[in-house]
Amino acid sequence: MNGLGRTASTGESVGGTLLAHGVGSREDLPLPLSFTVTGAAVTLLVSFVALGVLWRTPRLTRPDGPPLPAPVTAVVDARVTRLLLRALGMVAFGWVGLAAVFGADDALNPTPGAVYVLLWVGVPLASVLLGPVWRVLNPLRTLHVALSKALGVRPEDGLATLPSRVGVRPAAVVLFGFVWLELAAPENTTLPVLRLFLATYLAVHVVAATYFGSGWFAAADGFETFSDLLGRFAPIGRRTDRRLGWRNPLAALAATPATPGMFAVVGVLLGSTAFDSLSNSPWWVTQVQDSPLPPTVTGTLGLLGTVALVTGVFAAAAVGSGRRARLPAPQAAAAFAPTLVPIVVGYFVAHYWSLLVVVGQQTLIQLSDPLGTGDDWLGLAGRTIDYTLIDATFVAALQVGAIVTGHVLGVVLAHEKALRLMPQRHAVTGQLPMLAVMVAYTVGGLTLLFAA
Repeated sequence: MNGLGRTASTGESVGGTLLAHGVGSREDLPLPLSFTVTGAAVTLLVSFVALGVLWRTPRLTRPDGPPLPAPVTAVVDARVTRLLLRALGMVAFGWVGLAAVFGADDALNPTPGAVYVLLWVGVPLASVLLGPVWRVLNPLRTLHVALSKALGVRPEDGLATLPSRVGVRPAAVVLFGFVWLELAAPENTTLPVLRLFLATYLAVHVVAATYFGSGWFAAADGFETFSDLLGRFAPIGRRTDRRLGWRNPLAALAATPATPGMFAVVGVLLGSTAFDSLSNSPWWVTQVQDSPLPPTVTGTLGLLGTVALVTGVFAAAAVGSGRRARLPAPQAAAAFAPTLVPIVVGYFVAHYWSLLVVVGQQTLIQLSDPLGTGDDWLGLAGRTIDYTLIDATFVAALQVGAIVTGHVLGVVLAHEKALRLMPQRHAVTGQLPMLAVMVAYTVGGLTLLFAA
């Protein structure tokens, strides 16, 4: 991660810089890299064959499971609960804003860790467990509600209606802008840059929501779209009767609407993660050093190229599979986009685990002294980072397991989607383009992650 520093496999902070995400290396793998990659590819192929033989009709048609006790739903839906969650989001936003505006611009300031780790990594992974948490915590929604009340209008109302054909395309653009800031922008952990980002993000979204209504956030707030997407993978969700209940995460993903632009969102997420691994490789470092272009330009072109490649390959495969179902290209890409959500989760766990564990703890400790004046507002100043969960062998095994599991679940979802969209005689052969892409993602992802 640009600007967050890369350290040895101990995961320690060096020279005041933040830990990068990768603590595993080729030597940390339980098996040689070539065996691991080959085994992962074979696992996908075997899964595909088994599904073709044993899974002949759609099965993920009932996401609803047993309901949670009625008091649980009542507490979650209570107005006081929602207000407390909104207040928590605003307090967190104000706390980080205090550090960003008035804190010292040094390695002990918690703002970079709060933005690049707690928000970008922690919130999405929490959404996998709890559902779309950012929707209820989002301080931008709270500010918009307050502004709407001051103007005497409903938050849902705007001066214009955002066309449904827009889908989540604005969120894909916003997410690309953020990953550019994370991976290619110069001085991206300094306070002036982060202040500009936070202020611009707040102003643009609140003003746009005032014009289009609160529906703008679901379509254009990249962090909320990301949280909502991964939240569909959560084991707890809303049943059709609106009660909270256990559910089959794969069935919930299979029921994801084919929203325009969803494939672009997934492409940005996968492509940026791939480029993050690539940018840490010796080969890429050499390219940057030898390039006649400034590092920022080289990084921007590399990020653009990687996202375009990952998105384009997926879109082409989706169109190839969708042809059997006679779906137009945009609809085919949108229909198959949710099948990549388990892969996104797998890559995020594999790629960011050590970053979240170490820098997440470091950031929480630093948040106890947001102004850098030696205070201890949260009583955490005496805490030290616990490295138990980033043992090199454990992390390497976790990374392989997360990536392979994510791809296997992606193959299952693609199979289910094909059964729903295609005639039965074409359901297996029609998946071959998507299978080829998933094998390529697996091989490429593992190679990039461990060969650096």
